[in-house]
Amino acid sequence: MTKYADAAELRARMVDRLLADDLAGWAAQVAPWLPALATVPRHEFIPDTVWIKNPRHWPTLLPLHRDDDPARWLELSYGADAVITQVDDGHPEGPGLAGAMQTSSASAPDIVAVMLAALDVHPGHRVLEVGTGTGYNAALLAHRLGAEHITSIEIDSSVAAQARTALFRAGYGDICVVTGDGALGYAPRAPYDRVIATAAVHSIPYPWVAQTRPSGRILLPWANSYTGALVALTVDEHGTARGGIVGESSFMWLRPQRERRGPVGDVVGDDEDRAAVHLTQLHPHSVVGDHGARFAIGQRVPRCQWRYWPYDEQTGAGVLWLLDFRSRSWAKLTHITPDASDHEFRVHQDGPRRLWDEVHAAHQWWIDHGKPEPARWCVTVSPHTQHIDLASL
Repeated sequence: MTKYADAAELRARMVDRLLADDLAGWAAQVAPWLPALATVPRHEFIPDTVWIKNPRHWPTLLPLHRDDDPARWLELSYGADAVITQVDDGHPEGPGLAGAMQTSSASAPDIVAVMLAALDVHPGHRVLEVGTGTGYNAALLAHRLGAEHITSIEIDSSVAAQARTALFRAGYGDICVVTGDGALGYAPRAPYDRVIATAAVHSIPYPWVAQTRPSGRILLPWANSYTGALVALTVDEHGTARGGIVGESSFMWLRPQRERRGPVGDVVGDDEDRAAVHLTQLHPHSVVGDHGARFAIGQRVPRCQWRYWPYDEQTGAGVLWLLDFRSRSWAKLTHITPDASDHEFRVHQDGPRRLWDEVHAAHQWWIDHGKPEPARWCVTVSPHTQHIDLASL
C-alpha cells in the first residue's frame, strides 16, 4: 500500500470518528465542513519533526522525526489528539534537544471541526484567522470559501514560512499569509465578516472588533489561569462586540499574553514541610472536575493554576496542587481512596496567599448562585473596556 493510500485511509478514519462523535452538540453544524475535512491532506501540513511526551521525564517533550518512524508520524497526523509542532519557540535546549514548553501545534480534529462550525461562515464571507500554525485550518477555510477570501496572520516567521510552503504544495497557495502580531489583526484586508483565533487570550484585542463588519462574528479561545472557554461575539454598528461562551477550550496563549507555567517544584521548592496544615470536606475533584465551577473559580481567584493527579493505585493517593507563580503561593490537597469516599482531605498551604481558602470561597459562591453553567456568562468588548458578567435568570 502506498503512503498516499495510507494517508487517505487514515483521513477517512478521522472523518468517521468525527461523524460518530456528538462534538459537544455541534454535529449538525459540522456537516458542511465534512467535504473539506475529507479532502484536505492534514499530514501535508504536519512538519517532519513533531514532539511527543517524554515517558521518563514528563513534562518534557521529545522530538519524533518522520524519517525515523514514518508510520507513527502519519498516525499522529490523523490521530484524535493535537500534534505538537514546535517547542520553546523553536529553540529547544534540553538534553537530546528535548523541549519544555509547547509553542505551536496542530489542534485536535474535533476542536478544529467544532470551531469551524461555531464560526458560522457562509459563501462570500471574508475571514481573518489569527494564528496560522501549520496552515491546515486556513486550508479547510479556503476549501469551502475560496482562498481569496482567507487572510491568516502568524507571529513566528519560521512557522509562517512553513505554512506557506504547505499551503502552496496542497493547492491553497493563494491564501494571504502574513507574518506579524495577531493581536493587531491585519487592517489592509479589513473589514472581515468573520475572525477566528487559534491562540488563547485573556484580554481580547480590540483590533479584532474594529476590523469586523457590523453583525460580523468573532470566535476565540478565552482563558484565565484556571480554565478556558470558547467565546463567540457579534459586533454591532457602534463597534462593540457582545456574546458568550459556546464551549470549552484549551489552547496555547497568544504570545504577548502568555503567563508563566512550569512544574510544581518551581513554586513549592523545599517549602512543603513548613506549610500550614488543616482539613477540608470539599473534595479536590469538586473544584476542577466541572467546567462551570472552574469558570467561576477562575473569575474570582486570579493567577491560580492547578495540577491534578487523580487517585493512583501505585502511590495510594490523589493530589491537587494550586499554584501562583507570581507570589510563590501554593496549596496541596490529597485524598487516599479511589472512590472519592474520603470525608476529610488534608490541605497544605504556604505563601502570601491562601489559595485553597480562596478557591473554596469561590466554589461556595458558585453554589450559592445556583451553579451557573459557563453559557450564563456574558462577554462585552468595547473600544475602551471589556468585562464578563453573570447574566441574571
